[in-house]
Amino acid sequence: MTETQPQDNQGNDSTAAPDRLLKICHDIAALSEGVNIIAVSKTFSVDAIAPVLAAGHRIFGENRVQEAAEKWPDLKETYPDTELHLIGALQSNKAAQAVALFDVIHSLDRIKLARALADEMKRQDRHLKILVQINTGKEGQKSGISPEETVEFVRTCRDELGLNIAGLMCLPPQQDVAGPHFALLQKLSQQCDAPLLSMGMSGDYEEAIKFGATHIRLGTAIFGPRTQKL
Repeated sequence: MTETQPQDNQGNDSTAAPDRLLKICHDIAALSEGVNIIAVSKTFSVDAIAPVLAAGHRIFGENRVQEAAEKWPDLKETYPDTELHLIGALQSNKAAQAVALFDVIHSLDRIKLARALADEMKRQDRHLKILVQINTGKEGQKSGISPEETVEFVRTCRDELGLNIAGLMCLPPQQDVAGPHFALLQKLSQQCDAPLLSMGMSGDYEEAIKFGATHIRLGTAIFGPRTQKL
């Protein structure tokens, strides 16, 4: 009789994720040192996440505050050295919850949100690393600061609001070659003295690493195909 492998509630083999992650780590080591893998666990269950935590990985990313609040408090109690990153859009009215739950926020994209985060971090005495989302493709439907406004926006967030702007993040347009967008983010990062670069996902992370990515966001490459709606 063939032994049945445990699966998460999406039908994925939950034991395969650590092996996928290990292979990716080996591949990345051949390209660069110092690249942080954010295991993007959005839509994946606790049962899918647990084997990756048990294998020793500690950096995870979620898109939505509410979903993270349902999954991560208990997981972080068991694995207190976990670093949880918010990589999705954040509404200003959820700033308090985000500051309490996450360790790094990648999606600062407007001054109203910057003020809300600054107020909450002061109130909670939690001073998170913040990355500014840059709309490198100047897409009308996408959030983010325009490349031309990046330097001034970062200066305002630091000097007037006291935020720890540690880096920049981008999501290149799906129809574009990603390389020029990564190159632009790298240039802006140098201009802002914001060294963390959150760029590259499952389909283009090797290209992002060529342009100095410090954080790559990998979901399906680690956890397998998603079946839930994003």
